[in-house]
Amino acid sequence: QVTLVETGGGLVQAGGSLRLACTASARTFSSAPMGWFRQPPGKDREFVAGISWIYGTTDYADSVKGRFTISRDTVLNTIYLQMNNLKPEDTARYYCAADLDLALSGHAPLDSWGQGTLVSVSS
Repeated sequence: QVTLVETGGGLVQAGGSLRLACTASARTFSSAPMGWFRQPPGKDREFVAGISWIYGTTDYADSVKGRFTISRDTVLNTIYLQMNNLKPEDTARYYCAADLDLALSGHAPLDSWGQGTLVSVSS
């Protein structure tokens, strides 16, 4: 059973920056792409960014492209999300996905998500 710990959230003014981190353990597919999702209050969970574990190639939601950067440390089994120029619409609880493709399919078990970390951006 994968365990995920997301850290780095907080309260920040618009235009500010935060860096999130997620450490995964006991991944079922240890080389699977990982990624970040977020869930705004009252909304569905949505894709934010993903990274290939093998190649390090990245993908981003249009809403964060150019502002957020995802990276990985394959030794530490950790991914990061550097968030710059934050906007109020970025306010959400951010979750880490240990298997990006499974998460995108909508079939990731609920217990495969961590508690998330809350990002609040004030205007």
